[in-house]
Amino acid sequence: MSRPRESPTGSLEGPGEGRDPREPEPLGPAATETTSPETTPDGRFVIVDGRRWRASDPSIPDALRSELVHELMDARRGVRRDPTTARPRVQDAKVALGERGEPWWEPTDEGRRVRLAAAIRALLRQRDGSTICPSDAARCVGGEDWRALMPLARDVARELSVAGDIRVTSKGEDVDMAEARGPVRLAPGPRIIPRSADGHSA
Repeated sequence: MSRPRESPTGSLEGPGEGRDPREPEPLGPAATETTSPETTPDGRFVIVDGRRWRASDPSIPDALRSELVHELMDARRGVRRDPTTARPRVQDAKVALGERGEPWWEPTDEGRRVRLAAAIRALLRQRDGSTICPSDAARCVGGEDWRALMPLARDVARELSVAGDIRVTSKGEDVDMAEARGPVRLAPGPRIIPRSADGHSA
């Protein structure tokens, strides 16, 4: 039996490193949630087909987890057709779920920033042109302690808006996140392609 290899981020991942980019991503734990795979005693890894994969973050609320898993599945279906577009989507969904990147049980501020950005992009793609609240990303990353992450989530949203990934709106009007006060919504920018427009949806 082949042993899992450690990725540059420190996570143990299954087979497929160096694979043909036209081939689908290996399923991983999120794709097999409905089969209730075996879990290691600490809950940090699941066993799929005899190989160990990092488990998704159990603190993600069910509704948001479902959105991220659907985004991951949509992206995986597109890998064979257009890996250049689909693989970044797979990466964002897996990072948002906690399956890649910094281990969700050892969070740091920088790791949270990376994961918040991934969650924002993944949720916006999955919502197919609709807006999200910064709190949606904070809930994905912070679980029950999401409120403490709101300042960081808003700052990450500001960075993404400056980069052109997203737009920040208030009462339907675009606003500067650095100057916005009160509730805001995050909308996809020109670099985030909705599911209905990218040809990868089922």
